[in-house]
Amino acid sequence: MVVQWRLWLGLCLQLFTVTSLIRVIWRGSPGISPFLKPLPTGLTNVFRAGKKDLTDLPVLNEDELEEQFVRGSGPGGQATNKTSNCVVLKHIPTGIVVKCHQTRSVDINRKRARGIMREKLDVAYKGELSEILVKKKESELRKQDKKKKANENLERKRLFKEGLDADSKAGNDMV
Repeated sequence: MVVQWRLWLGLCLQLFTVTSLIRVIWRGSPGISPFLKPLPTGLTNVFRAGKKDLTDLPVLNEDELEEQFVRGSGPGGQATNKTSNCVVLKHIPTGIVVKCHQTRSVDINRKRARGIMREKLDVAYKGELSEILVKKKESELRKQDKKKKANENLERKRLFKEGLDADSKAGNDMV
């Protein structure tokens, strides 16, 4: 029984090393998806969903940050109210405070809090010229244009129906 167990364990170990070797070779081949290849060092882009083109955000200096972990609040009951996974970041030079309690994971909350802090610092330093505010204004203008076009289209449809109704009533009167 012990011999079989050792044999099985040896086979599993060999299989693990072969699969890891294949994985390394497979990632390095030229026809593989870029998502599986390692990222080049020195990238300054912000890798967040929907914000990949925001490259001009300020870099956070960890010496200027004061970080605390406090208990969360809100929905979730005991899972959120008894654990200290809410991250509070304070940027000491500007006094900006960010509180992040989006997930139950402290690591994810820390990363998200730092991302939010970078965005707030960008707005604080650049004001109206901030990329975030410019993109938000562009988005609002697009929404307003879309709403205006939808209202114009509805008005056109209403006028068309009124014209059809008037034509049908005029046709009934003549007959």
